[in-house]
Amino acid sequence: MTCCETQTNNNCCNAICGCGEQNNNAKKKKIVIDFMYLDLSVCERCQGTEGSLKEAISDVAKVLELTGTEVIVNNIHIDSEEKAIQYRFESSPTIRINGKDIQLETKESLCESCGDLCGDEVDCRVWIYNGKEYNVPPKAMIIDAILREIYGKNGSSDNDENKNEQKYELPENLKKFFESMRQKGKK
Repeated sequence: MTCCETQTNNNCCNAICGCGEQNNNAKKKKIVIDFMYLDLSVCERCQGTEGSLKEAISDVAKVLELTGTEVIVNNIHIDSEEKAIQYRFESSPTIRINGKDIQLETKESLCESCGDLCGDEVDCRVWIYNGKEYNVPPKAMIIDAILREIYGKNGSSDNDENKNEQKYELPENLKKFFESMRQKGKK
């Protein structure tokens, strides 16, 4: 009996043995990645984050496939204050995995790209990974977050639940951005 015959008979065949059969009894895991941004046409940080996210997903795609994990990516253009409030948007760009921001703290610095876009000074997110600051999240940071979500403890922590229950207020930086965009549109 080959490895595939044994595993198939036990309903636990996987791609390691090379037979390519799927275990239909296995429950498929799912992760939802929300990529939220203010602008992809001008903002270098948003563009770079989108690129890092695509590369990270591409790099872990085979592992996710082999473990029966489906990945859904939602690209969400935050183009209004209403949408920012709907998504409880804190800073641009943002990556959330299953509703959790991949970076707990929000730190920002002046973003010249978004400033050029709206005609005012605007701050965008700075990513902190392994003690260093980046304008674009390193691919490894995103991969770490994906793998932690899949293989970490199941369910959300009390902090995640408490954060969702807290009252959301649109950050001043985003108010300033949207107001500047409105003023620019009137010219």
